[in-house]
Amino acid sequence: MAKTDKKSGEALGTGRRKSSVARVRVKSGTGQVVINGKKVEDYFPTTQNQRAIADTLQATGTTDSVDIRITVSGGGQTGQSGACKMGIARALVNFDPEHFASLREGGFLTRDSRMKERKKPGLHGARRGTQFSKR
Repeated sequence: MAKTDKKSGEALGTGRRKSSVARVRVKSGTGQVVINGKKVEDYFPTTQNQRAIADTLQATGTTDSVDIRITVSGGGQTGQSGACKMGIARALVNFDPEHFASLREGGFLTRDSRMKERKKPGLHGARRGTQFSKR
């Protein structure tokens, strides 16, 4: 069942990466992408993070046919761009289920489950122990 907003009819998608969460809304439009009220170029200054979003749209050929509005929070820039990439892919599948095959093949729907390992008691970090003293 496709997730859509009942009032506006926008397709919804949620993406997660590390500690970042992106809530994505997709609707028919002219290709405008807005992240937290800013353009992609202003929000992600590095081209690597901009490409993550552009690649998802190019895989489905919807670069100029949908408007995307993203609210992202938590983590750093790379984690946020990865969350946006997955959220866009999920929203595009809800928008048009025919995009599923191309997005799955491109790896856009696969969740990257790597997270920061928790600190354990008695250690300085997740794995680092105390420094050995011979005397």
